[in-house]
Amino acid sequence: MEPAFWHRKWADNQIGFHQAQANPYLQRYWPGLGLAAGSRVLVPLCGKSLDLAWLAGQGYRVRGIELSRRAVEDFFQEQGLQAQVSHQGAFEVWRSGDVELWCGDFFALRAEDVADCVGLYDRAALIALPPQMRSGYMRLLSQLLPAGSGLLVTLDYQQERLAGPPFSVVDDEVRRGFAGWRVEEVEAQDVIGDSPKFLQAGVERLVERVYRVQF
Repeated sequence: MEPAFWHRKWADNQIGFHQAQANPYLQRYWPGLGLAAGSRVLVPLCGKSLDLAWLAGQGYRVRGIELSRRAVEDFFQEQGLQAQVSHQGAFEVWRSGDVELWCGDFFALRAEDVADCVGLYDRAALIALPPQMRSGYMRLLSQLLPAGSGLLVTLDYQQERLAGPPFSVVDDEVRRGFAGWRVEEVEAQDVIGDSPKFLQAGVERLVERVYRVQF
């Protein structure tokens, strides 16, 4: 997707992907990763997700990457936080306490930008990207991240019935894309009954998959 697509989504407040509470999969499975308090967690394409605040509340240092400055501004305003703004490479960095959001293009990240990130949380990044960008995204994560672990949440549905985003990402694509990682599916749940948009498009199944990954 071109950057203009996401800037337009945020400008028009078309952010159906934003959840009004911390993700239940995150709350259920994150503690089992065993990451030490104070560990740095990378959250790609983070938007203004409440998951960022949840992770910080659990004692982790959070580094979100987000293209939209509107999303970054909204996060700090809605959380009642005063951010200090600086620059790091190609990114404008907003910091407050244990949360920092890097505003810019995820694909501009360098190894030194994530060298301290031993945790990864991806609920809405991989599924936000079309196929050609997904492969580059997975390749870049595999190249840049040091040893660590994290959670990945995907959607699997009949892509021909509904254009993304969010895009359908099948299990085989995840395992091929992260071939150098240990990838373990910990939950799969069909949520089509709670998804009117997909039902109206004729989608018959909408499977949310949760993976524990080690890199």
